[in-house]
Parts: sequence; structure tokens; C-alpha cells
Amino acid sequence: MTRIAGLASNRGRNLMHLADRSPGGAEIDVVLTNDADAPVLDAAEKRGIPTEVVPREEDETRRDHEERVVAALADYDFDLVCLDGYMRILSDAFLDETPLTLNVHPSLLPSFPGTDAHAQVLDADVKTTGCTVHVVTDATDEDGTVVEDEVDAGPVVTQEPIPVYEGDDESDLKERVLYEGEFKAYPRAVRWFAEDRLTVDAETGSVRVEGDEAGQFPARRVETADREADLRYGENPHQDAALYGDATCEEASVVDAPQLNEGAKGMGYNNYNDADAALNLVKEFDRPAAAVIKHTNPAGCATADSLAEAYDRALTTDAKSAFGGIVALNRECDETTAERIIDSFKEVVVAPGYTDDALDALFEKDNLRVLDVGDEADFGEITETTTEKDLVGGHLVQERDLQAPTREELEVVTEREPTDDQYESLLFAWQTIKHVKSNAILFADGTETVGVGAGQVSRVDAVEIAKMKAEKDAEGKSAEGAVMASDAFFPFPDAIEAAAEAGIEAVIQPGGSVNDDDVIEAADEHDMTMVFTGSRCFRHD
Repeated sequence: MTRIAGLASNRGRNLMHLADRSPGGAEIDVVLTNDADAPVLDAAEKRGIPTEVVPREEDETRRDHEERVVAALADYDFDLVCLDGYMRILSDAFLDETPLTLNVHPSLLPSFPGTDAHAQVLDADVKTTGCTVHVVTDATDEDGTVVEDEVDAGPVVTQEPIPVYEGDDESDLKERVLYEGEFKAYPRAVRWFAEDRLTVDAETGSVRVEGDEAGQFPARRVETADREADLRYGENPHQDAALYGDATCEEASVVDAPQLNEGAKGMGYNNYNDADAALNLVKEFDRPAAAVIKHTNPAGCATADSLAEAYDRALTTDAKSAFGGIVALNRECDETTAERIIDSFKEVVVAPGYTDDALDALFEKDNLRVLDVGDEADFGEITETTTEKDLVGGHLVQERDLQAPTREELEVVTEREPTDDQYESLLFAWQTIKHVKSNAILFADGTETVGVGAGQVSRVDAVEIAKMKAEKDAEGKSAEGAVMASDAFFPFPDAIEAAAEAGIEAVIQPGGSVNDDDVIEAADEHDMTMVFTGSRCFRHD
């Protein structure tokens, strides 16, 4: 376990943050201050941390004082020294007698060293400041006099950038840099040290951190985002919300898609969320495709020879649920498709372009938001390879689910093999179910959805819902002879039994259950064909 000796002259908020977070398992063994009235003493005592007070006596030299500090720490066993607002320049009298010493400075060194960093930042009118965790080095000459050019000049361990906003004063910067910068950077540096990943070469003045390199999942992420829009509200009217964008994204996206009918009401949080889900679904297909989304789940999806036909087939999967939904198209919207879209209430339509006649038709609906995501020729290009979900206190980052199995990659596990038409339908169902919340079941006929069971805690319940949707809500469609996709394996044969009752004749699923043999046997008993993909496609967001 890494043990820390902390030195502070005032509140020691970084030290107490380290004590509370214990990065890498590190613990503070002692807190020393040169001020008997320093608030850090009470804060440490509340946490059960031993304290020492070593004030500098009148006419006492720097080195003499530091020798007394070293003596006061002699009874403690520590591996690292962390300074936090310790208002003393340290010399070799201290540094040569103690382990590695780190300090956190409230600016991006080498810019703005010294005690008045925030004032320097404001005077310089820079737009970004931050903090620096650096190795403390001797900034004195042989007589103990401070060499100004050597202050805060030790090797940099890590930094954290912080924006400077219009109207900021020193107090604003102090709090923002502390809470948004120092509270991230200092624990990070201590964790690196505790994990034995931090190497400091005193001779060359260099620092190396094992694993701190670029890649899809780097050890640390530094990102910025620009506010693209203030939204009317969040998921609910009592929640404020805003949209932030990434200017480096080259893929078709609803974030920077212009709303062509400016007179309509603006996009809301849910509109953007659903439009993004719809757009990502239709990107899956090369043929003309349309999807209708409600609450990020497909109410229907289809591909066809024409865009209008694809939209009709998507809509008739569940026209009732599609009311007030989001429409996404993967081709330029023509007048025929537009006329069919406005035949029922929709919130948003998103497509890679519109003909003039299509816009005339769509603009007849005052509050139908019309988003243009760019050139159809570039529509299918995928450049964003990861997705992110915010958590309270952090972020989850994962590879984007871009799996697209081919017919040859499917494993036939039943006595019957799929027909050519069934293979086409199974692959369509798999690409679509990737966009349905888990537990998910999807019925498809040809390249159109027939019934969707989304977001259930029981897989057999998802089958029953897809079956009910196909029987009651699909217009001119039937599950009889259709295929079924499941985003994960079937734990029991009961879902197969339910699917057989609905008329399902072919199934695509990942496989991998301890009961696969029972599930396959049930499929064979009902003369179904079943294929395994070998990978699941859960979607929990």
C-alpha cells in the first residue's frame, strides 16, 4: 500500500480529496502544516489522520526549517509526498531526505507559474487554463535563495485543461480549476504512482507513465464539446437540457443536421435521441430503407425497391405505435414518400436530402421537423467507432456494434436449412434487432418487420409481445411463415413453443445457452430452421 505524507498551509482540500478517494489504494499517513491555525488540521483529525505542526521560527533559515520538517516526519512511514497549497519553496534539505514529492499547480505549466496563477490567466485573456501535477525540484541556490525561474519547473506528470468563460474572476477560476481539474488530475497521478506505473528520471527530468498512450480506450480522455443548441427541455418538461456537438465527426449525424423548416418548433431532447436511433438503424442497409422509431425502439423497419414502398412496409408494422414517431430514410426523400409520411402524425423526419416537391409536401405540416443529414453519396460511411453513455460520476465507452454477419457465417443447427428467401429475411431481422432494446424479439417477413417485442425482462414475454403486435397491430401482415430474431440466446424452449404457435418457421439467435440442445430439439419438433450467429446484440440504452 502506498502511504502519503501531505503538506499544506491552509485548507488542504486536495489532500482531503485524496484521503476520501484513496486512489490506487493510497492512504495519507500524516498531514503536516507550517500554520497552527490551518483548517486542514481539523479536516485531517475528523478523518483520523495524524497531524504535525512545524511553524517557521523568526529568523530561521529555509534549510533549518526544512530539517525540522524532515525530523517531524521521521516517525512516519511514507512512500510519497504530496503538497497542497504548502506555501513554502522546498530546497534540497527536504527533497534529498524524502521520497518523490508531487505538487499540483493551478495552471497549465509552464504558463503562469507562481502564487498568482489565476490573476495571470485573467490578465493574459487566455480561453483555457487548467492544472498541472508536477515533480517538485529544488528551486533555490546554495544560499537558500529562491531562483524564480526554477519555481514550478519540475517535470510534468499530468495536466487537466479547464475553460475560461466570459466574466470569470479569480474566485470563479479557483473553484472551477479545483473541482473540475485538480480533483481529477491529482488522484490520477497518485494512482499511477500507487500502481507502480509512474517512472521519474531525475537526471533527464523526464516522466513516463506506463499505459498512458493513445488508442481506442486511452488511460485518460480529454475532450471538449461545443453547445450546438439550447433545447426546450430534457426528457421531461421540468428538466433543462442542451445539445453539445463534436466538430470532428464526419459521419451523417442529427447533431449538426440543419432543420429545413425553420418556422417549426425546435428539436427537443427526446427528438434528438429518437432521431439518432432511427438514423443509425437505416444506415444498416444498402437498399432503400425506412424506419419509424418510438422511444428509441423501432415501431417498424423495412427495405424495398423504392423508398415509398419501404416506408409503407415500415409503417404498417405498427401504425398505432408509429403515431407521433420519428421517420428515418436512407435515400433522398421524394414527393411520393413525403406525401405518405404526412398522412399521419409524425414528429421528425430525417433523410440525406429532399426533392423540392418533397419539401413542399412536408412543410404542409407546421410542426413536423425536417432534418437534412447531408449527401446521399456519403450516407453509409461509418467513422464513429465507439459509443458513450454518461453515468453519475463517470462514462461508459464501448466499441460500436457494427457486426453484420454474412450468410456463410451463420451456423445452421437444425435438421432443416433455411431457404434463400429465409436467409435474406434472417439477416435483415438481425441487422434490425440490433437497434431494439433488450430483451428483444423481432418477427420479419421478407425484408420488413411484422412484430417487435422490445425491452422486456423476460425473453418469452418479448416473444408474446411480438406475436401480439403481429396479430393485432400489423396491417396486411402475418407472423405465419415469418422469421424470428432474438438478440441473445434462449434459456429455455418455451420461447420457441410460443413462436411456433405464431407461425414462425425460421429463427436467428446467438446460441450459447446451456440448454441449446433442448431449444434446437424444440425447433426440430416444429419443423423450424434455426441458425446461430455466435454473438449477441444486447442494446440497453
